[in-house]
Amino acid sequence: MRIGVTRLGAGPDLVMVHGWGMNRHVWEPVASALAAHFRLHLLDLPGHGASDWDAAQPYSLDALVEALLSEAPSRANWLGWSLGGLVATQMAWRHPERVSRLLQVASSPCFVARDGWPGLQPEVLAGFHRQLEQNSVRTLERFLAIQAMGSETVKEDARRLKALLTAAPLPQAAALAGGLDLLQHTDQRTLWSELTLPCVRLYGRLDSLVPHAAIPLITALRPDSGCHLFAKASHAPFLSHPEAFVAQIVQAIG
Repeated sequence: MRIGVTRLGAGPDLVMVHGWGMNRHVWEPVASALAAHFRLHLLDLPGHGASDWDAAQPYSLDALVEALLSEAPSRANWLGWSLGGLVATQMAWRHPERVSRLLQVASSPCFVARDGWPGLQPEVLAGFHRQLEQNSVRTLERFLAIQAMGSETVKEDARRLKALLTAAPLPQAAALAGGLDLLQHTDQRTLWSELTLPCVRLYGRLDSLVPHAAIPLITALRPDSGCHLFAKASHAPFLSHPEAFVAQIVQAIG
């Protein structure tokens, strides 16, 4: 299977995994600055960007992890944004020998609201499923708008996300549907609490996809994990606050 990858920079290895519907170009706002400190490996999730995906295969976290291993260093820091955070966490669980540190950006071990757990309402993702069957491009654009919602630079963030999305081929329909299923049904709370490797989490205070109320609950599952909140950012802090984002990554990895 072909996996789209961009490598640049020198230093400790840092693998970066994008979120649902996007591609590795989403990291362009921070890639050059991070490359001054790290050897970056920017990967396209299977079925996104330049990565292949066999639509006949189940789109599972384990399958995504195994596909990405072919382009990953033998051991590296892994950073995942949103859905990419679930993938990076699964990588740390399945292959701890390959992950020296886990960094999660605007991600949650459980994106959907459950009893005592704040998150997206299930009908929101179900609605995206229905819309996806009718018009995938329009659905992607709506999701990008939600990601930017709340940011002080909401219009600019949404415009830039759309431009970065179209910098590569649009995702395969099977990958989009499979990714929505992962966001809707994955619950990594037990897995997350049992990880023993160093973990750092970054959030936007104004994020509508990972509500602020979930952050202390995620912290309680791993009290030893680091946490930073961008007070005026939404779901894409690397886009709205690139300099502060880079500073946090450099501080986290050292």
